[in-house]
Amino acid sequence: EVQLVESGGGLVQPGGSLRLRCAASGFTFSDYHMTWVRQAPGKELEWVSSISDDGGTTYYGDSVKGRFTVSRENAKNMLYLQLTSLKTEDTAKYYCEKAPSMGAWGYDHNSRGQGTQVTVSS
Repeated sequence: EVQLVESGGGLVQPGGSLRLRCAASGFTFSDYHMTWVRQAPGKELEWVSSISDDGGTTYYGDSVKGRFTVSRENAKNMLYLQLTSLKTEDTAKYYCEKAPSMGAWGYDHNSRGQGTQVTVSS
């Protein structure tokens, strides 16, 4: 059974930083591209970042480019998202999702975990 468990969220002031983590199990993590998405209350799901299965290729949404960094440790089945220069508009619940199949980009909403809440407020 695919399981993704996000953690690392919290309350942080504008300009602050957080490191989100996603622990993966139930599938061969190193075979799948991975994605972070987020959803703020009353807003649509927003794609944040994606990373290739080997970690060598990364993509970012325009709203987070230059501030967030995605990475992974395949030996530990871990995905990370480093958030810096946080803004109030980054407030959302953040989820990690696996790609729908090996070698494919995109994300499988059914793989989503419970998410981790990031609140940016002074």
